Amino acid sequence: MVEPVNLNRFRKAAARAEDKARAAENVVKHGRTKAQKELEKARAAKAARDHSGKERKT
Repeated sequence: MVEPVNLNRFRKAAARAEDKARAAENVVKHGRTKAQKELEKARAAKAARDHSGKERKT
């Protein structure tokens, strides 16, 4: 005799695989690493400091 198959297990596994594939696509489209985000934030802060240091006082 053949064991009964739980179809929910296969349905959920397929859904997980689809979600994983969608996440990988989003990383390629929109993803930046944490280090890249922090570097960009640090550069923006330095640019703001440099700019504010060169303002004329009236």
